[in-house]
Amino acid sequence: MGVVGPRGSRVFGSADLKNTVPDGKVCVAIVTYNSGRYIRRCLQAVLAQQGVALEVIVVDNASTDDTRGILKEFRGRIRVIQNASNTGFADGQNTAIRATRSKWVLTLNPDVLMEPGFIANLVRASNADSHVGAVCGRLLSIGPGFEPLNEPLIDSTGIFFTPTMRHFDRGWHLPDGPSFQNVEYVFGASAAAALFRRRMIDDIAIDGNFFDPDFFVYREDADVAWRALLLGWRCIYTPYAVAHHVRTVTPANRRSLPALINMHSVKNRFLMRIKNATFGLYRRHWLSMTARDLLVVVASVVWEPTSLGAFWRLARCLPRALHGRRQIMGRRRVSDEVLNQWFSFNAATQPLDAAAAQPESHQVLRAVPLLSRTS
Repeated sequence: MGVVGPRGSRVFGSADLKNTVPDGKVCVAIVTYNSGRYIRRCLQAVLAQQGVALEVIVVDNASTDDTRGILKEFRGRIRVIQNASNTGFADGQNTAIRATRSKWVLTLNPDVLMEPGFIANLVRASNADSHVGAVCGRLLSIGPGFEPLNEPLIDSTGIFFTPTMRHFDRGWHLPDGPSFQNVEYVFGASAAAALFRRRMIDDIAIDGNFFDPDFFVYREDADVAWRALLLGWRCIYTPYAVAHHVRTVTPANRRSLPALINMHSVKNRFLMRIKNATFGLYRRHWLSMTARDLLVVVASVVWEPTSLGAFWRLARCLPRALHGRRQIMGRRRVSDEVLNQWFSFNAATQPLDAAAAQPESHQVLRAVPLLSRTS
């Protein structure tokens, strides 16, 4: 029997969760929308995880394909929240996060296939530092339908920002090799498969929302990473946690993406800046930031007029964004000196030993060559 969930949604399978532990050690939160092609194998990989006790929450955003039928195959092993409409990835994840009080939350895309020790290795990496609020692993690219590629290519080893305020997946489509074998600090984690500490979730949430629901889809993980950095939290990358990701949204295929996604991409670029950019950061990078902004505006007018709606949507979101900014800046714990080092045309990383040995104000970041972009 189902019970009533958030916003009138229906929850099934909540009374007999074989993988749920009393303290909710790790919750796997998945948001689906017409994910029938992937969700069965994704969940099979989740339930095959070793070395960690899990609870699994799936929020379905009114799928019209066979997703809901497939989810019913997992009754008793997962909890499903069925939304009456598509509320977006960000709000869907918030719904899942609010439905649990686990110590850790793993956000997971349906098109990610985890290797058996993925989650356990993420949790182990977090033990390096009590200030770690997020952990990401080595995501490798995999073809549509989870078809293996001819050679292993990186999908993401964390995200980084450039002075133009663009964010990229570190290593995207480079060969998997020695450059990605070090445990180190990175700017943030891709929400395709990211582990978040509950203490950080509660600390950086704004009005009860970890992800900003105004983002709907795209860039919401970069917004979380930036906010977490401002509030003093760190993100660790570990190469020992391996998963495979079918990535469908990249700048290279922007012209083939739905116009709605491109529109949200433009909106969220500015929304993220309004909330998180400090005046010190702008003073240092104002030229590259302004040049990129002008390019985005001109491109929307000349080449992608379907994205012009981003600007009136941004205006509607502005009061909430400014409210969020006041909360973030009022509790900011990191100086501009430290913050500025993370914005580079190279992918800034930081060895764990350096962070442990030096005060925050003296941290020295190590850079690797600029890698292929994803946003």
